[in-house]
Amino acid sequence: MNANEQSIAAVLASYQQALNQSDAEAVMSLYAPDAVFMPQHFPSSVGADAVRKAYNTVFDAITLRVKFEIAEVQQVAGDWAFARTNSAGTVTARATGGSTPEANQELFVFQKINGFWKIARYCFSTTNPPRA
Repeated sequence: MNANEQSIAAVLASYQQALNQSDAEAVMSLYAPDAVFMPQHFPSSVGADAVRKAYNTVFDAITLRVKFEIAEVQQVAGDWAFARTNSAGTVTARATGGSTPEANQELFVFQKINGFWKIARYCFSTTNPPRA
């Protein structure tokens, strides 16, 4: 990996850590101000305030324990790149304490802002089979 790809991989590692700690502020430090978060089965959250609200809602409902594997990182322009990842682990419902397997494929779009790579767009979809 070149220096930009290594920097993006470091952002992904920080994102994994923030998710596993249910830390919305740590998550937000990794996002661009005009970011878009596109979770499966939910409308897009556009802009920092909406993204923060979405993560707070997620962290109020569930606890994640996931690990990301980077499939590829590609810089497509001077200040733009994307990363394709896969994640797996568990999700625990805070209301019941019940845990289930968690597995997703993700696409991150990064923008370099003031010399730092930030998550500009993020979407994911499950790779788990449908639950009966």
